[in-house]
Amino acid sequence: MKDDSPRILLLSAYDTGSHKHWREQLIQGLPQYQWSVLTLPPRYFRWRIRGNPVSWLNAPELQQDWDLLIVTSMVDLASIKGLHPNLARLPAILYMHENQFAYPQSASQHNSLEPAMVNLYAGLSADKILFNSQFNKNTFMTGVADLLNKMPDEVPEGLVQSLGKKSAILPVAIKDNDFCPPRQVNLQCPHILWNHRWEYDKGPQGLLLFLRQLQASDREFTLSVVGEQFRRQPQEFRYIQTEFKQRLAHFGYLQHPQDYRQLLQQADIVLSTAIHDFQGLAMLEAMAAGCIPLAPKRLAYPEYVPGECLYTSIPQDPASEAKAAVDTLRKLSQSAPLVFPPDSYKGSNLMRQYARHISQVL
Repeated sequence: MKDDSPRILLLSAYDTGSHKHWREQLIQGLPQYQWSVLTLPPRYFRWRIRGNPVSWLNAPELQQDWDLLIVTSMVDLASIKGLHPNLARLPAILYMHENQFAYPQSASQHNSLEPAMVNLYAGLSADKILFNSQFNKNTFMTGVADLLNKMPDEVPEGLVQSLGKKSAILPVAIKDNDFCPPRQVNLQCPHILWNHRWEYDKGPQGLLLFLRQLQASDREFTLSVVGEQFRRQPQEFRYIQTEFKQRLAHFGYLQHPQDYRQLLQQADIVLSTAIHDFQGLAMLEAMAAGCIPLAPKRLAYPEYVPGECLYTSIPQDPASEAKAAVDTLRKLSQSAPLVFPPDSYKGSNLMRQYARHISQVL
């Protein structure tokens, strides 16, 4: 790397999961740039999304000169630029992992417009907005339009259109070495993998109902329920551990990446019951390893999951949706579907697109 190569400051205000994966992939995949990174730990969500400009107020990096600023969707870009005059005119790319207009709230959360406004002001402050899925972009634009329709007066014309003109779709990449050669899957006694965060928005109720209906159908199966856990967990996971103890191959969080990759290569079906997923990195990683996906026909899944692997989305009736998922699995076992690795999500393919967008903004 030459000393005169572009200098990029990357800000990640909630550095976990797909945010961390994306950041590491970007830096590793684009060594032609000089990177510097500021991150904040993934806790205290409401404070992080509104308070990151204060947390970083005295960071030396924000006083330096850069060629480009790249920030995640949790970063309050408008306030960052306002608090640091040297960054005010700096070109900026906003990477939208998610948008707060379409983020479902749990029963313990209170409704607040502020997280969505952070997203909106960041979008207005950026020179380019990159979304990880078409679903993410669509819900963001719809959310902005709905918000503007509620404003009583002085609504700027063409705001949604101007945001759309500087937006593009560019997913979080899957590492090339996470892709495996084609393999046989066992759909007569499948190893079913559910590999998501253990939170309400990933649909633990739907998972429990699906497993109960599947077991009632006398279908033989093995089960692995793994993923990132938090201090508080939905009670459904306790029920699953008790009711399906004899079927469980893995239950909990796998500490070592190699163990997780090995599990992906052993499973036959990767299942999602999510009510929120703006891309679905866990699904894509499992598909790359050779798993057949089973996902609801909603969110970002129709963008890469084959139609025969999508079950009917009925979020208002979880029991009926669980039955639809069991029926879809039964049809898959009868038709011997082909494995469809998501090749378009390979890092080697997507990094060229990231470089092109960065060059355009620079």
